[in-house]
Parts: sequence; C-alpha cells; structure tokens
Amino acid sequence: MPPLTAALRRAYRLMRARFGHQAWWPGETPFEVCVGAILTQNTNWSNVERAIANLKAADVLEPTKLFALPEARLAELIRPAGYFNVKARRLRNFLRVLVTGCGGRLDRLFAGDTAAVRARLLAINGIGPETADSLLLYAGGQASFVIDAYTKRIFERHGWSREKRKVGKRKAEKAGPFSYDALKALCEAALNHRRGAARLDYWQDYHAQLVMVGKHFCRPRAPQCGDCPLRPLLPGMPVGAANIRGK
Repeated sequence: MPPLTAALRRAYRLMRARFGHQAWWPGETPFEVCVGAILTQNTNWSNVERAIANLKAADVLEPTKLFALPEARLAELIRPAGYFNVKARRLRNFLRVLVTGCGGRLDRLFAGDTAAVRARLLAINGIGPETADSLLLYAGGQASFVIDAYTKRIFERHGWSREKRKVGKRKAEKAGPFSYDALKALCEAALNHRRGAARLDYWQDYHAQLVMVGKHFCRPRAPQCGDCPLRPLLPGMPVGAANIRGK
C-alpha cells in the first residue's frame, strides 16, 4: 500500500476514534441539504441555520414554493447567511433547473452516473466544485469526495497535498499545492477500498471528521496540534505513534 494511502486511511481511524461517527450533513430532507450547501458558501453554519429557520417559518422550504418567491423576498429570508442577494440568485439558478427541468424532483436531478450529474450541477451558475460535490455526496447519494478549506489546510500541514509541476523553459519540476480536482482525485483513489453504501457513508463521514479537526484543532492561526487526533501523522512524528488498527 502506498504510504500516502496508508496515512489517509489511518487518519480516518484516528479521527473516528476521537469524534465518533458524525451522521453528517445537517438537514431534515435532501432538499434542505441542497439549500444549506448553497447558503453555506463563504459563511459559517450557524448563519445558515438561521436562514433555513426563516424559510421554514415562512413555509417555503420546498422546491416549487421557493422558486415561486420573488427574488427580493427570498433574499430577505436568507439575509442571515450573508451575501444574500448573490445567494438568492444562485438559489434561483439551482431551483430553475430543479423545478423547470426536473419537475422539482431531486431523483431526476441526480439521475445518471456521477460524472454526468456533476457536470450538470457545475453548469448551473453559482455552483462550483465544492458545492457540486456536497450536493452529490449528501443529497444525491453519490460518492463524490468533497474538498474544502479545512481539507486543504489539514493536507498541506501534513504534507499530503504537494505535487510536482513543470515550470519555466527548462520544464524544471517544482513542488506546488494540488488543484481542487487533483486533491479530490487523490482522496478518491486512496479511499476507494469500500464499496456501495459503505463507501458513501465513509466519504460522508470522512469529510465531516476533517471539518471537526479543522474547526477545533487545525485552525488558520494558532493551531492546536498538541491535542489533535492527527498529531501522530505530522511530519517528523514516530511512525508507530498512537497507532489505531482497523479500517
């Protein structure tokens, strides 16, 4: 087994032992998950919860009702999520495809192989790679690994996200951070040892575990490495430190 693959699988065991299964993403229905995935762009989850609470109180958290709202009214309801005018437009772009193209049915939106559905989502103005993968993984029931700021920071600090690139006229190789798609491909290749529903749950929970580490330990400033479950995997740590067996 390649060392990086072993490290990433061990990372999950360490995080799972500390935090337990996270049963993520927060949301009562797949449609609520979709709305939350769009609203969480550039904000924290507590703000998204307030915006979703407003939508529930107005009894519009359903595809056709939400799409029927005037954009200004939608923006008012989701104001707590920040960038509310931009997000109202993005939500309506998503809803237009869902309601007019799929009859408001998520099963139709997510029908097809993962690559085709991902391309369909990415074609919607305002849906980028991270949001598309979140929609697939948590609302669409399709295994598509999510890369977010927490993942990038954790992988960078552990030396898991550097690739060689050719630069200059001599095409000399220089190390640099992975692109989104390259890091996604790396994770999916390393964490492909489970199948079907087990893989879906594994990738859902793996992302949730990384969020826990990123929020509580691997912070942008003053990281709390001493008590982090991934400390044994930091560069320079003994190979056998805090080993946990299993898959």
